[in-house]
Amino acid sequence: MIQFDNSYVRDLPGTYLRQAPDVAPAPALVVLNEPLAAELGLMIDDPAGWFSGAVVPEGAEPAALAYAGHQFGGFSPSLGDGRAHLLGEFLGSDGRRWDLQLKGSGRTPFSRGGDGKAALGPMLREYLISEAMAALRIPTTRSLAVVTTGEQVLREAGPLPGAVVARVAASHVRVGTFQFFHARGEVDKLRALLDYTIARHYPGVEGALGLFDAVVAAQARLIAQWMGVGFIHGVMNTDNMALSGETIDYGPCAFMEAYAPGTVFSSIDRQGRYAYANQPLILGWNLARLAETLLPFFDVDAERAIDLANARLEGIAEIYRVEWVAVMRAKLGLLGEDAGDGALADDFLLAIQGVDWTLAFRRLAWAVEDEAALLSLFEDGAAIKAWLPRWRARLQEDAAVAMLAVNPAVIPRNHLVEAALEAATLGDLMPFQALLVQVRDPFATEAGREGFTLPAPTGFGRYVTYCGT
Repeated sequence: MIQFDNSYVRDLPGTYLRQAPDVAPAPALVVLNEPLAAELGLMIDDPAGWFSGAVVPEGAEPAALAYAGHQFGGFSPSLGDGRAHLLGEFLGSDGRRWDLQLKGSGRTPFSRGGDGKAALGPMLREYLISEAMAALRIPTTRSLAVVTTGEQVLREAGPLPGAVVARVAASHVRVGTFQFFHARGEVDKLRALLDYTIARHYPGVEGALGLFDAVVAAQARLIAQWMGVGFIHGVMNTDNMALSGETIDYGPCAFMEAYAPGTVFSSIDRQGRYAYANQPLILGWNLARLAETLLPFFDVDAERAIDLANARLEGIAEIYRVEWVAVMRAKLGLLGEDAGDGALADDFLLAIQGVDWTLAFRRLAWAVEDEAALLSLFEDGAAIKAWLPRWRARLQEDAAVAMLAVNPAVIPRNHLVEAALEAATLGDLMPFQALLVQVRDPFATEAGREGFTLPAPTGFGRYVTYCGT
């Protein structure tokens, strides 16, 4: 059994709509995250039933959460869970509070014409990528299970097997949650949400300013970590930014291979708003939208509140830069701190333009002893050769060991992800399971798994991902 303790629906009336998930006609378990269940201390009696919507576990109080959001810069005042149901919350064996949510579990009043369902491929993508992110030690929601429903869902590719992913999260409070009540002028609900978020995620901070500062710090650290592994979220809308500081909502996401700052994977991001290099800029933009919702609580004097907000917004770029340099310092094997570390990192990125991101850092660790493997990545190695002596002057003792512990050998390579999802959709889970094993152990040696460490073969073409709705 899961011991539910549903604080959100208990403490925040009017911020959700009670809504049971659709009853799946023929649920079947595809994959269960047994290590995660054990880590959280969960006893799961009926995974196919509980995680498909066919059975509501005892103590659950299914609800669709309300939120708004800026989607590609345009504000939608009423979004909400259009194909997701919060079953409830539980306390893990570590004492932390977790949400348990179903995604792809049917229509809600927020569906806006959608069918509320999901296909198997996108649900397995969320499972795979979120497990990879957890293994890379990047804060993330986690997938607990994927279950097929026994239904077909109609998408552009035709009818596909329907599925639900069950995921756990520190919470599902988003920037868009605050926007929903701010847009409606519901100050009392906004205050209650503010107090709830502080108590749940940042109990040591004081008031709206303290919460804002804590969220800025958490999100700056998170985006710097994304950038360090070449992760591109794809839809950094304000409704996809969690105040907990976790990565949430894996839709058209992917890991960059050849380093190009303008890389975009999402089929709907035609202007490159959420390109790799723009993610830190969108961090600041989204946080500005959060600040707008908190102005009434920053100060009773409106002008003073705006001044306080602007002062903090002006500091976000530097906060992010500090976090990014820390990430890069570890990836480059640098000892201590030096004022020139940021420039050294910037120049390394200039030198590896067009080179595989993951291989460049991994083989840089090898270059502590032998540069040959690193230099083999470059058609013209002049820039990297000029850079290497500067880097060597800053290396820490045992740098190679430290670098191999933070620079992965394996990421979810796009061609392998697509092959695994295509096979799973046709009923063959072996490629998915094989890839899952590898991404869960990203820092181990390449020996014996070279096929998982190399970029897509020539001819794979430009990779495009879709949101799955």
